[in-house]
Amino acid sequence: MAAAAAAAPSAPSARQVLKDLRQLAKGNLTLLVASTAAAGFVAGSGEDVDWADMGWLTLGTVGASACANTVNQIMERSHDALMKRTRGRPLPAGRMGVPGAAAFALAAGLGGVALLAWKNNALTAALGAGNIALYTLVYTPMKRVSVANTWVGALVGAVPPLMGWAAASGSLDPGAFVLAAALQFWQLPHFMSLAWLCRADYAAGGYRMLPIVDASGARTAAVALRNSLYLFPVGFLAERWDVASREFTLQAAALSTVLACSALVFYMKPSTDTARTLFRASLVHLPLYMGSLLYHRIPQGDGAAAKARLEQEGGAGGARRAELLAVPFPFLPVPAGATVPGRGPESGGDGDGAGAETKE
Repeated sequence: MAAAAAAAPSAPSARQVLKDLRQLAKGNLTLLVASTAAAGFVAGSGEDVDWADMGWLTLGTVGASACANTVNQIMERSHDALMKRTRGRPLPAGRMGVPGAAAFALAAGLGGVALLAWKNNALTAALGAGNIALYTLVYTPMKRVSVANTWVGALVGAVPPLMGWAAASGSLDPGAFVLAAALQFWQLPHFMSLAWLCRADYAAGGYRMLPIVDASGARTAAVALRNSLYLFPVGFLAERWDVASREFTLQAAALSTVLACSALVFYMKPSTDTARTLFRASLVHLPLYMGSLLYHRIPQGDGAAAKARLEQEGGAGGARRAELLAVPFPFLPVPAGATVPGRGPESGGDGDGAGAETKE
């Protein structure tokens, strides 16, 4: 009796349970997701940022991300057991059962989405719930079926900045898609380099990743290079849609050049060393890119404070952008007979807007 009691496994400590829950939530990834949502919130804010609302957004996003990542691990537990980098996770290692993980996922998901709806708005909550579904019901099953799963996964990563913008403004203006597009394109060189480094492990786990079916690495590197180049026009769109100033456009171009050069080296000579260099470059690129955008951001809305700031920053160019803040979609043509600041009637006139009046 005494020997049997001594052989019985002891209950895990509170510290171990917390560590396991953090692994289920993929803590580092969840923090990255929450930071991109917070960046979207700041970018979509007016002159003053509501830090309390941003805090609730961050907490709700953490819950939604933790839910999606836990469900992902429940679905992939048998495959994770075959991979060196994942076999030590709570489920394949046997430290936690499926019921406990499912309870954690349910609590995190319901709590996170409910918090987004209560403290932010319904649009933000809908985006959060939709992203959980996209990650668990589409991306996760696709990983064992098609190499296209990576592009779906990139879409999942592009949603949090939209959540942040929606939480700040209550809508999704064209500018909301600037940071989302940057995340979409950044993820491809980031993940392709990682997948190349871990291709043997992914193959052992039964996953369909591009580097597994691309022995030479040419296609993998080409995807990384193309998407690095796609980042260049995003900086110009940020300026065109009054999300950030010209300074961001120039800094974004410089940062994207470094990433593209790293991708070009990987493309010219696919190898472990060049893939690792690209992966490290991507890790440096994202925080600098987001930091530059937020530092040079243009407050959203058509308030007098935002217009005054633009006029002070850019002279005639700043005044032009300040005028465009009054136009919801400045890239669309003006309806016939209509006039907006800085633009003449579409039906005629000199186009400089001076002294123009709307025709009855």
